[in-house]
Amino acid sequence: MASMRILIVDDEPLARERLRNLLGREDGVAIVAECGSGAEAIEAIREHRPDLVFLDIQMPGVDGFGVLEALGRDMPPVVFVTAFDEYAVRAFEVHALDYLLKPFKPARLREALARARERLERTGGAGADEALTQRLLALLEERRKEKETLSRIPVRTGERVVFVKVEDLDWVEASGNYIVLHAAGTRHTLRETLGAMEKRLPAERFHRVSRSALVNLERVQEIQPLFNNEHVIILTDGTKIPLTRSVRELQEKLKVL
Repeated sequence: MASMRILIVDDEPLARERLRNLLGREDGVAIVAECGSGAEAIEAIREHRPDLVFLDIQMPGVDGFGVLEALGRDMPPVVFVTAFDEYAVRAFEVHALDYLLKPFKPARLREALARARERLERTGGAGADEALTQRLLALLEERRKEKETLSRIPVRTGERVVFVKVEDLDWVEASGNYIVLHAAGTRHTLRETLGAMEKRLPAERFHRVSRSALVNLERVQEIQPLFNNEHVIILTDGTKIPLTRSVRELQEKLKVL
């Protein structure tokens, strides 16, 4: 069989370099292109028609799911790459889709390649696996429904699962590989990225105010100026959160509440 033609998609240069180096150690592999954004990936996939795409999920602008949505049935076989996205991992497992959880080991990458080769040999080439296409489409439909209907966030606490109502959220804080949900005087820790949670919450109600904080606009009581054109947000419960992004953008969103 000819070399498997692979396209790498990741917005982090170091992540692309690592994947490129690891793939370079494998026989029967040819990297046809690398992309640093979802928008670039859509064009590159259409141009190169790769046999396999390693697709990062968390990217600014058009994320991995946005790439899938744009390509639809034209999406080739894909191995998703994600970092601590609890919801995505669960969805991939439910739909029997392959994924790599960052940081992954070389052995796990070889396993993903072996599965892809087996699929290509079985189906005769990229785009020929109708069952895989159906699973990808089902994944997109599930994500669409979840985003539309998200009203509670499940958080595992020991043997229990606590459901935090979205309407009760005051703000969400990044903490290493986790996020902390602040809701009605309580704190709940969830293994998730702030970016992934931001995509799941209604944009008209929640706003990213810094790299590490997302606030419920209905809880914003005051925007207080500091020195050097800096600002701090004061919530209704007195919590102070530094604002490191555009104060004008925040003010505009607060006007339409």
